[in-house]
Order: sequence, then structure tokens, then C-alpha cells
Amino acid sequence: MIYQNTTLESGLRIVHMPVNSPVFYCGFAINTGSRDESEEIFGMAHFTEHMIFKGTKKRSSYNILNRMERVGGDLNAYTSKEETFVYSIFLKENFDRACQLLCDLVVNSTFPAKEIEKEVGVIVDEINSYRDNPPEMIYDEFENMIFAGHSMGHNILGDEKTLESFDSAKGVSFLKERYIPEKMVFFTMGDLPFDSIVKSVAKYYEPDSKSNHPVPKREMPEEYNKAFRKEELDTYQSHVIIGGRAYNMFDEKRYSLALLNNILGGPGMNSRLNVSMREKRGYVYNVESVYTPYTDTGVFSIYFGSDQKKTEKCISLINSELKTLRDKKLSSIELERAKRQIKGQLGVATDNRENVCMNMAKAFLHFNKYDSLETVCKEIDAVTESQILECANEIMDDSKLSTLIFQ
Repeated sequence: MIYQNTTLESGLRIVHMPVNSPVFYCGFAINTGSRDESEEIFGMAHFTEHMIFKGTKKRSSYNILNRMERVGGDLNAYTSKEETFVYSIFLKENFDRACQLLCDLVVNSTFPAKEIEKEVGVIVDEINSYRDNPPEMIYDEFENMIFAGHSMGHNILGDEKTLESFDSAKGVSFLKERYIPEKMVFFTMGDLPFDSIVKSVAKYYEPDSKSNHPVPKREMPEEYNKAFRKEELDTYQSHVIIGGRAYNMFDEKRYSLALLNNILGGPGMNSRLNVSMREKRGYVYNVESVYTPYTDTGVFSIYFGSDQKKTEKCISLINSELKTLRDKKLSSIELERAKRQIKGQLGVATDNRENVCMNMAKAFLHFNKYDSLETVCKEIDAVTESQILECANEIMDDSKLSTLIFQ
């Protein structure tokens, strides 16, 4: 897909992907997330994402909520370890309305004191809901274990203690320090001329020049040590994650690991773990492996949920599959099939325009470019059997794999 991009005088980057559709996507990708919080403000990035909808210098919460909804649009946001997204989806004739609103949210939010207590209560409920969901909670607890003591590991939602300490001043300060033009990308997708998009953004985006002081640099996680932990929970199933650190998003080996991960436990029903643990033996309903690259590190993990009586058998099967990948090089036919499968999955994924738009924004945020599907497929095609074997031995070595068990 073709895209257009430019950089405003303020330092804000704009990237647009032309698409022949009446539906339009636009928003801000901000290079800040939960890893950018000090211990005393854990949860602030996520809290800020919530609070920017609660009032600005120009709009009340009521006005914000109705601005896009009244024309059938959608206004949304989310926070991850390293990014925050604030975006809207609507009919293209409403772009000016959306652009004006989004620029107001990321620059002029006031964090009204009367709204803070209510929103803290909402987030606490979100935390409690998350605690009631072991398959979700275990992923965060696993990252907290392998990034012990580092902000990369702590929960995105924060905790009640830190949340209750937040006030308007802390929220506005975080916004001014982190939501700065050099650390943001304004992304769009739809059927509008790029020149008109740039003019609208330049018109409505008016950052406070006084806020453009340097953002503290991210500290790399310390050396990784293998760990094991078991927690007793009142659940019928055991929930287990096995994994460790992996390549970062700039590492050339990321394509090899992505391909290897797809073979082992990707979304296909023919993944080795799914065939071994579900199809052949019926030990699990769900088993998956996931590779998540970050800017200076990464995580590889295998998750499954099973009857507690079958937990050890499942772990043994996983270890067997990992050993096979470490010891036995894939044949050229197996590798070709694996490449064809993952390229097909990527092609199907491009049919979801919202995902494509978000991926483009994230790519520009970190790489200042967006690789086409054709370019990515060429990188995958270049992966060799030897590189897959090397990757398996570097990432899936027994000495490097930690285990977390909820049961």
C-alpha cells in the first residue's frame, strides 16, 4: 500500500494511507506507555488515556463524548507498554470535526478534579475484572517476573495505591512531558487529499512550546535470569506460561523468530503445539505461543490452560516440541510451507483496515517508515533453515526459559 508523509514545523509527523472508502480513520500514536512511569506513578499512562476524555480547556466531558457519536463515529484509545493510541473512525465528511477534537484532547486536557475520583473507581473495577481472568492476568505477571524490578514488567493498569494519589496537577504534568510533537505521529487512512489533511492538522494542532523539554530516556531491562513461580488460585484449570526474553523490534532475527513462533504455536490449527496437545491428546482447549518485540527487548511465551491433573504432561509435551526445534533443522519443504502460511496470514490481516492503520502508525512511530506487505514477505522469504535453528537455540534453550503456573 502507498502512503504519504510529512513533518510539521513543530516536529509532529503526519502519515496518510489513501484508501477508496467512505470510512475514514485518524488519530495520534504517542511514544509513551507504562514502561515510562516511575514507581510512584505506576498506572499514569493508562490513567492519562482515560482522563483526556473527561475535559479540556475548550470542551466538557459531555461535549467530548458526543462530538463523534452524534455523527455515527467512534472515539477510542488504548495504552500499551510503549505506546498510547487516541483515534477515531467516522465517515470522511466528518474529518475536520474529528481532527479538531483529537488535537484538543492531546494538547488541552485539564484532568478535572471532579472527574478523577470517578475515573479512578472505573480503573479499579477494570483491575478487579482483570484479576478475575487468570488467562489474561498470567501474561502480565509473567512479564513482571522476567523483567523483575523494571518498569517494563509492571501492570499497565497500575494499582489502587498509586491511582488514589493522582490529581489534576500530576495528570497535566504527565501530558505536557510525554505528549510532545517529536514523540507523536498523526495517522490517517481514507479518501481525502493529503494536502487538506496536513492543513487541518497544522490548523488545529497547537502544542505548548514550553512543554517541549527532553523526555527521560528509557532504561534497558537488566540482565535476565531464569525464574520459576507457582501460585495457588481457586480455579479448576491450571494456567501456565513458559518463556523468556526475545529479540527487539529492530533485530534482524525478528523475522526468523516470528516464523518459528508461527510454526510452534501460532494461530493456525496445524501449529505443532496445537496438534500435539489438543488434536492428538485432547489435553487443552487452548495453547498458543506469542512473540512480542519491544524497542530494546522482547518476549517469547507459550501459554496453555488444562486440567490440573494434566499440567505436567502438557509441560513435558512442550519441552519435547522445543527440543525437536533446537535439535532438528527444518527441511526445505517444511520451511517453504511455513513461509507460505505466514505470508497468507499477513495478507488476510491486511483486509482489516483498522489493524493496518494502527500498524502503519506504530511503524512510523519507531521506524519512521512503513514496510509494505511485499517487503515483509521478501524478508520472510530470505529466512533460511540454519537461521531458524539458530533462533530456536538462542531463544528456546531450557536454561533461558522461565515458568509461571497458576493453579
